[in-house]
Amino acid sequence: MSQASRDPGGQVRVGLPGWTYVPAAVGAAFLILPLVAVLLEIDWGNFVSLITSESARTALLLSLRTATASTVACILLGIPLALVLARGRFRGRSALRSLVLLPLVMPPVVGGIALLYTFGRNGLLGEPLEAFGIRIAFSTTAVVLAQTFVSLPFLVVSLEGSLHVAGRRYEEVAATLGARPTTVLRRVTLPLVLPGLASGAVLAFARALGEFGATITFAGSLQGVTRTLPLEIYLQRETDPHAAVALSLLLIVVAAGIVLLTHRRSAAVL
Repeated sequence: MSQASRDPGGQVRVGLPGWTYVPAAVGAAFLILPLVAVLLEIDWGNFVSLITSESARTALLLSLRTATASTVACILLGIPLALVLARGRFRGRSALRSLVLLPLVMPPVVGGIALLYTFGRNGLLGEPLEAFGIRIAFSTTAVVLAQTFVSLPFLVVSLEGSLHVAGRRYEEVAATLGARPTTVLRRVTLPLVLPGLASGAVLAFARALGEFGATITFAGSLQGVTRTLPLEIYLQRETDPHAAVALSLLLIVVAAGIVLLTHRRSAAVL
């Protein structure tokens, strides 16, 4: 079953062992069934009114704005960081990589507490900023920082992997021909890893869009200021479960649409 075969061009294609389809089906069902359960719980008769309420619209727009801002921040910070981790040669690089990737496994609430003790009124940086009248905690800026903190590693991992796959040959050729490092980066490196950058950006955006723990800990839940859609869903769950389910589906659809759109563009680039 699933033996090797040849395509019309004569190339040998190795099939998968038949048993792999069983756990694959279980894994797919494990991920898909909860989505089906959400669909079954939707109050379709009031669905439109539930997702177009003033609080829902405000939360969705805030989520889209802050997730976009945090994705831009991830791109601006993540490209140099991935380049340093993939191409740099210095002591402590492995330790730096471990620290950069730590938010991937750190509970979001812990990340929120860490941000609060960094940018809060009495925090490491928050207290000096407070002296200049700059307050970050419990503001929209805090939402962007929280989303960036949890999303940045996704972009770095994706881009660093693409840099390793691309190798250095073309960069070395360009340098041999006299191109400056910045020119090599702009004309050679970035075009080569553009699909990885796009994938990392969409992962960062999707992660930012669904961020909850760090946001509520560091930014709070102020309507129109810091109450993003995940926070709105959490609050609605206590008072109006039908609204919470409807907004959950809305968030799923928005995230899925962004992922599919970016996947198609990445495939076109490839």
